[in-house]
Amino acid sequence: ESLHSCIGLLGISAGSLLLAVHFYSSPRAAPLIPSTALGALLLILSALLAYAGIRRSLRNASLLASLCLTLSAFWCGYGVILVLAGQGALPEPGAPRDALVPGLAALTLALLLVAAVGFLCGEPVLALVAAAASLASAHEVALHCSSSLGPSAVACGHLVVCLVGGYFALGRILCLLSKGKVALPGTDPAGKKARERSRGGAGSTNPFAAPGLLLNVLSASVFCCRLLGVTHRLFPGHVPWLWAAGAYQVGICVLSYRAMDVLMATAFGFTSILQFAAGYCLLYPAWQPEQPALPAPLLVVFSILFAALALFLSLRSPVDGLYLLVFVTYCVALACSPGGFFARGPQGVAVAIFVASALVALIHLYNVRARAKIPTGKGAVKALLARSSLLKLREGPDLHAPYLGYSRYADAEVLAYACSVLASFALTTPGDPQAPLGTAVIPWVVVAGGILKLLGGSVAFARGKTLESSAFILYAVMWIIWGLARYGGLCGTARSFHAAAGIVAFMLFNSFIVLCSLFLNVAWFFYSLTFMLVAVSFLLDAVRALPAGYDIAASLAFGLVSFYCFLAALASSTFEGCCLPLGGPVVQLSGVRAGATKCLHLPARKASSVKRIADILRNGGTCGIPTDTVYVLVAACSRPDAVEKAHRSKRQAQDRPMSLWISSLKQLEPAKHLFSPLLWDFMEAAWPSPISLVIPRGEWVDFLGMKDSAKYVGTPQSVAIRIPDCSVTTHLIDLVGPIVVTSANPTGEADTTHHNQVYAKLGDKVDAVLCGGPSPENIASTVVDCTKIDGGSIGFFRVGIIPKSQVLQILEQVQKK
Repeated sequence: ESLHSCIGLLGISAGSLLLAVHFYSSPRAAPLIPSTALGALLLILSALLAYAGIRRSLRNASLLASLCLTLSAFWCGYGVILVLAGQGALPEPGAPRDALVPGLAALTLALLLVAAVGFLCGEPVLALVAAAASLASAHEVALHCSSSLGPSAVACGHLVVCLVGGYFALGRILCLLSKGKVALPGTDPAGKKARERSRGGAGSTNPFAAPGLLLNVLSASVFCCRLLGVTHRLFPGHVPWLWAAGAYQVGICVLSYRAMDVLMATAFGFTSILQFAAGYCLLYPAWQPEQPALPAPLLVVFSILFAALALFLSLRSPVDGLYLLVFVTYCVALACSPGGFFARGPQGVAVAIFVASALVALIHLYNVRARAKIPTGKGAVKALLARSSLLKLREGPDLHAPYLGYSRYADAEVLAYACSVLASFALTTPGDPQAPLGTAVIPWVVVAGGILKLLGGSVAFARGKTLESSAFILYAVMWIIWGLARYGGLCGTARSFHAAAGIVAFMLFNSFIVLCSLFLNVAWFFYSLTFMLVAVSFLLDAVRALPAGYDIAASLAFGLVSFYCFLAALASSTFEGCCLPLGGPVVQLSGVRAGATKCLHLPARKASSVKRIADILRNGGTCGIPTDTVYVLVAACSRPDAVEKAHRSKRQAQDRPMSLWISSLKQLEPAKHLFSPLLWDFMEAAWPSPISLVIPRGEWVDFLGMKDSAKYVGTPQSVAIRIPDCSVTTHLIDLVGPIVVTSANPTGEADTTHHNQVYAKLGDKVDAVLCGGPSPENIASTVVDCTKIDGGSIGFFRVGIIPKSQVLQILEQVQKK
């Protein structure tokens, strides 16, 4: 954490030093740092600050993380504008000034908010850095608005930022290198950590919400300045601010899923689409004299999506829910204004977004660090819903429990379904075939919606939803390709054979998804089936055989089904129980999604999870666990009923007996005299490893407390025993004692190499699965016959991950010893 703090502070200091040198030398005919070079350096530093902010936030909710992410986004837009100005892309008089002022004004306010929260929450150094940077930005705005003000004041502000940030970073580096022995005054991290511990972890559940809200301040500032007359026009010079805000909000969306905040992540996904749209509309006049069209019906649909999201978000945080209503008004204003983003009506709503975003960002910034929170109304809503027996909010550690195993991300299906709604209704928008780019809604909804849907598919895959993720990714690729080709002007008049061939390929893939969705639920079956209707309309259009109205009907059907799935996903992520039913599987086959109620799943990375698995085993349960090879099904030797259950659930074949695992040879020490010296030394040399040794059954079995379990282990003549080379497994055995083991798959089937496969094959027959992700190896252990080892020879029942030559080499070394 100290290292990431140092990186962030050094990045801020370096950027401020560059800006100070630039403004000190700007009165000269040739500045020391040209605009192009300064812009490129700021872009590099913005990437560094983004890294520091993300890494810092993932470990601890810190004000420094918000400062780094905010400055990173603003310096990104600032750097692009400087590069454009340096390359002569803004040749008109006053163009650089009109391009820079909106972003600088928003940066001034954003850093002022960070500084205020820093002073209130006892972080004076960060507060001083933010205040000095805010003052420098304010002076730069004044410099652009009045030629009588010199650049020295701007340079002085940046120099203060550089000195304070550099001092604090130097102190942290010295403390880090000297392991706390050397610390400059005010930079000792020990005192800061003590203060953080005294806060007791009181903070916002989503530390990325505040930077995301400040990005809304940036995008709204572009239109506020035009409405208030601060800038003279809207032109392509403002696009870097809007697209930087949009790109960073996509990143904030991903990070919000990482913070398990589904609703705010979806909100940031929505606002990023609006910002990409605004940037496209401002860029479009660069190659066409007229303004692009914004069809009203699609914006009305977007406002409905915002309203539904605001309703569900208000149940968790009324302040955030009311805030999203401003965007509902914004979409309605855009729908009612033929001029779109250039009209004064939407620009007036942008002023409301500017003010509301700043206020809500201040609340989130303060609540992240302060012990005494600013109330957001959550308690009142919770108390109100507590009186209802029908609705109960999802809360607790299992709020975002993945369908299969452990995931670092919350479910992104809400955003993926919303993208489907937007893209489908975009297809119903009429446009000029000779000017496909003239309708702004088509490119930015289809393409941006496709990119965000790719995000939803990736998150679904991370959460173990293989079918859903495959469908989302396939549909996203379809929207992107079709949007770029058909509505991006790349398709042209000759679009018959080549386009049709590609569409048929997509339809074949989707046919498989439709077939698989029969085993998922009714909603997904209709979701995939209606997309097939849309793909058919694409195909008929490519071969010029599209019936009148068919494409509109297919798109509307897909959009309505997607909207229902959107509402169902929202309700499922907010309330316990099934508020909007998705239906059961259309076809139910034996062994396909067997077991409506899945067993407990726990992440293997947590020691508490291993302890819970141990409790289950001690109480007579059976569990699937990861090992140094493939997943296995285990039961405690001390519970004969559990061993019998494992034997029965596996349908164990007589020629594949269950084996015995221990964690250390110390567990066999009391029976050491029953083993030959050669066998004991061979076990000592071979373990821990993926080598199972089949040894003669004897009285030593009784020393392990197996009792009646012994009849299920091995054969009457021999027993396979092993010490696994896996810290999780050996720790579990230390807690439980020796365990009986068999592969976690029905007899005769392939080994399971992922906890998802354990669910699919034995999910309704075991009590819990310890989820460790993919197995380190796809091959089982090597099984060695040691029943005749005293005669100097060994055999092999199975050659697995350890080759025969390596086992023989171990035996040879033991014999020499």
